[in-house]
Amino acid sequence: MKLLVTGGAGFIGSAVVRRAIADGHAVVNLDALTYAACLENVASVADHPGYAFVQGDIRDGALLARVFSEHQPDAVMHLAAESHVDRSIDGPGAFIETNVLGTYALLQAARGYWEGRGRPDGFRFHHISTDEVFGSLGPTGKFTETTPYDPRSPYSASKASSDHLVRAWHETYGLPVVLTNCSNNYGPFHFPEKLVPVVILNAIHGRPIPVYGAGENVRDWLYVEDHAEALLLVLEKGRVGRSYNIGGENEAKNIDLVRMICAILDEMRPEGAPHDRLISFVADRPGHDLRYAIDPARIREELGWRPSVTLEEGLRRTVAWYLDNAAWWRPLLDRDGVGQRLGVTA
Repeated sequence: MKLLVTGGAGFIGSAVVRRAIADGHAVVNLDALTYAACLENVASVADHPGYAFVQGDIRDGALLARVFSEHQPDAVMHLAAESHVDRSIDGPGAFIETNVLGTYALLQAARGYWEGRGRPDGFRFHHISTDEVFGSLGPTGKFTETTPYDPRSPYSASKASSDHLVRAWHETYGLPVVLTNCSNNYGPFHFPEKLVPVVILNAIHGRPIPVYGAGENVRDWLYVEDHAEALLLVLEKGRVGRSYNIGGENEAKNIDLVRMICAILDEMRPEGAPHDRLISFVADRPGHDLRYAIDPARIREELGWRPSVTLEEGLRRTVAWYLDNAAWWRPLLDRDGVGQRLGVTA
């Protein structure tokens, strides 16, 4: 199968590209190479005969038409997105442009291509989204595929909007779509503005490790390579028009996650230990959702998937990767906004 992967130079997108190539698929990677993208993420497959890269913006309808015409993909995996909540608080416009208007342009291009080929049954448009569209949970309960949408940030609102567009293009035009909503990802190649790499890199450098509020916010953590496997499975075997929640079954409070990383660093890099002495509680993010948790029963029961990497094992792999790959992350620390406190606008 030939896949058009949007955002394939990003964190999750590059994991999908690497896994798809390993599974024997051909991949066309379309990425605008904005601040969080990095072609080194896909360097391991760059010379593979089944891989092609196109630099371009998903809002560019003429470009999209050319890409579909020239490469003739069998499926689209749409991961291109602005995804950092703190940046969405400071600059929501970019999130509306990419996540809403970009998804609209891609849907239109995919629809035109699919209809032009006679509406083949095997074509798929897989839209990858987030559990943040469901809002915030209390101390109990989990998100299911029927949980009402209740986005609380410009980022999650823009992703909720894109989810609705995808469903509308299926219902109105018959475009064969599948959707997935995932929990928090972590792992190798994670851009160093997100929580896990921030903790690792600040600890390595002996800098304060910022924890929002009291660190009581709870997330369900999904190892990115598990996620890539699940996404390809949904693409190939998921029911058209259906959504699947993908979770790591690894809930943890932020403060507990931070302490786990510090303990792993104490073992792997004992200089500077104990690293948890660097934890610094800072003013909370505006509108910070208390808890996310996913019920993955549908993907488990229908497709037989469940995560294979525990949080402890995934964090150990991730810390080891960052310790071994300073040549990857060091240049990224100079990119716009990295290392700065963003999202403080009330």
